[in-house]
Amino acid sequence: MEKIIDIGQYIAVAVKWLMNNLRPFFDFIKTTGNAGIESMEWILVGTPFYITIGLFAAVAWKYAGRRVAVFTLMGLVLIYLMGFWEETMQTLALIISSTIIALIMALPLGIWSAKSQTANRIIRPLLDLMQTMPAFVYLIPAVLFFSIGKLPGAFATIIFAMPPAVRLTALGIQQVPADIVEAARSLGATQKQILLKVELPLALKTILTGVNQTILLSLSMVVIAGMIAAGGLGEKVLEGINNLDIGLGFESGLSVVILAIILDRITQAFGNRINR
Repeated sequence: MEKIIDIGQYIAVAVKWLMNNLRPFFDFIKTTGNAGIESMEWILVGTPFYITIGLFAAVAWKYAGRRVAVFTLMGLVLIYLMGFWEETMQTLALIISSTIIALIMALPLGIWSAKSQTANRIIRPLLDLMQTMPAFVYLIPAVLFFSIGKLPGAFATIIFAMPPAVRLTALGIQQVPADIVEAARSLGATQKQILLKVELPLALKTILTGVNQTILLSLSMVVIAGMIAAGGLGEKVLEGINNLDIGLGFESGLSVVILAIILDRITQAFGNRINR
């Protein structure tokens, strides 16, 4: 069928204009972004494995209990024994960096969306687009703007993982009882004080659920990011697929699953502990 409306050509023109006119900006983002991710990776990879495993197990014990701590200890030891420790730390560095940046952008947007109906009407369709657009599509502008490497992987991950944090931040604030807000206002609290001392603390559990979902969605982008040389477990999974190596694919995939379960259980338990 002949194309009648060619929306893609306008997107392509816009991307080319950005590449031609904002190249120094993208180069700056690439340099600083890669430096941040590589610094995080250097810390995680450079730390002896037994210290990292001990810290994760201790945090799991404190917040999630003995069972999760034992699983964390056994799971990370298994990853080390399978020979994927360095790749796992590279993946964790990418997840941490992407999650931090996603939350820095998501929390203000969520607050703005909760406070303004106009902003909510604008932001919600954008979030729908970000969540439903196939994740592979994000790799195209990421590679065009930043070439291949860790940063475009983080860029695609941020776009894909940010919407839940925005939505749940807005939802948490909107669910704060109106009578509590009115009581704070009647006592002379400013809008800033109400936000920081009333709404955000009461919405914290919902916000932390958004943080949990952002982390898990970041992990789900690991393999896709591996397609553009972002490193980590994603590249090992793709190597197994390309070589039809069942053992390599299973072991690297199992490492992703173990890391996902550990991060999920710890962040969930931390959220529950905060709100007791």
